[in-house]
This record gives sequence, C-alpha cells and structure tokens, in this order.
Amino acid sequence: MEFELNSKEPIYIQIKRFMKMRIVSGELKEGERLLSVRDYASELKVNPNTILRVYAELENEGLINTQRGIGKFVTEDVENIKVLRKQASTDLLKDFILKSKVLGFSKEEIVELITEMYEEV
Repeated sequence: MEFELNSKEPIYIQIKRFMKMRIVSGELKEGERLLSVRDYASELKVNPNTILRVYAELENEGLINTQRGIGKFVTEDVENIKVLRKQASTDLLKDFILKSKVLGFSKEEIVELITEMYEEV
C-alpha cells in the first residue's frame, strides 16, 4: 500500500487513515512492531510531532499499544480490528451508494454494478 500526501487535509489525518487501513487490511499484522516515531517521520519526510500525534490517536482508538522501553505494536485485539474493518467497508459502500443515487441509479442497478465490479476485481 503506497502513501501519498495531498494538500486537501491535515497531514496527520492522512497518515492516521493510511495506518488504520494498513492495520485493518492485515498489511500490518497483530502484534507487529511499528517503526519508531523518528524512523517513520524520516521515511515519510514529516515532523516527528506529526507521527507522535498519529500514534497517540491510534493508541486511543485501541489499534496500537506501547510496550515501555520496547516500542509501539499493532494491537492483538482481533475483534476490534474486525469491527473497524467492517466499519471501513460500510463507510466506503455508503459513499458509493449515495453518489450512485445522486447519479440516478436504482437499488437494483447499484446491486448489479457492485456484483459486476466484484467479479472483475
């Protein structure tokens, strides 16, 4: 999963969303150690305080935890990750459905479109 900054929203929100997606998609595994604040900031070419804020918010959401003196790790709470994964998919689908309705698609057409797209991917 590639990360690319845009100027439309705050950097920490973009990084947080990216990290969250990597966790719920399984790209970052349960219990996996994260890069240090300094290393991750250097990799993304952002201020370390930005990464500190991202890590703090992810920890508040229960997605990562700190082992004092060792580092930060992806949570091993599989149920929390499942809930967040389902929520992320639901949010994407809601957005897709709302936009499709604005374009004039019926429920049946939306279901058909999703089915076709699912088969293609």
